[in-house]
Amino acid sequence: MKNHIFSAAFLVTSSLAAKPQLTVQVRDGKFDEFEGLEPSFTWETKGTSGEYELECGIDIAARPTTDLASLPKSIWGKAQREYKGWDLSGRAEVQADVPNQAKVELEGDNEEEDVNVKIFASAGKKMSVARVEATKGFESGDARVTVNPRYDVDHEDGDVILGWAKDKTEIELIADRDNQSIKISQQLDDDNRVAPMYASNGTVAVEWERQLGEDNSVLTKITPNECIEVEWHDHDWTANVEVPIEGTKVGGPAVTIKREVKF
Repeated sequence: MKNHIFSAAFLVTSSLAAKPQLTVQVRDGKFDEFEGLEPSFTWETKGTSGEYELECGIDIAARPTTDLASLPKSIWGKAQREYKGWDLSGRAEVQADVPNQAKVELEGDNEEEDVNVKIFASAGKKMSVARVEATKGFESGDARVTVNPRYDVDHEDGDVILGWAKDKTEIELIADRDNQSIKISQQLDDDNRVAPMYASNGTVAVEWERQLGEDNSVLTKITPNECIEVEWHDHDWTANVEVPIEGTKVGGPAVTIKREVKF
């Protein structure tokens, strides 16, 4: 009983102390039908309890309805603390359509050893691990190298990501049993970055990021015969546009617009 009272007290006090953020999103909006619009509100807050930093949030559908219980889409909580050089955190999220099961993320980060470990699991009647990964970084001459093995427990499959970065150039290799890909990112100047990508299955793509000043930017990715993706950051606004393409045929665009309001 005391634990429930403490949890409620934390939520009330942290809600009063923190400045919540409200996000209004229009997801997968299709221009040819109003039903494609799916606005939602996201609210989160944070606080502390002893050595722990605590966060929680909720994602709510913004649609007219008399069934208020149907509005929450997901709710999550996170706890974080430092222990013997490790920054440890645990996050759990419950989706409204699967209320008896929680997605769990456990993470440990050691900055001094340049090591990061993540475990992704689900918790319900029993705990089951879905995916694990680790990242180790080290210096090699003037370059920074990272090794990131990942293993999918559900599919009994894994891959490894090798990263190399020096000055204005970054190279990323991803390899599994069936496919390999390489991405070379080059910072052309202070405002422009270009990154061509190629995979052994024949997929080719190119990414271009343009800085617009004041932390504003436009990121464009073109994957022939698949899609064109554009992400535009303008102050508190974020817009995502995805246009499917097949040869010279262009499909209907999907649009996501997000606005953060701080109060």
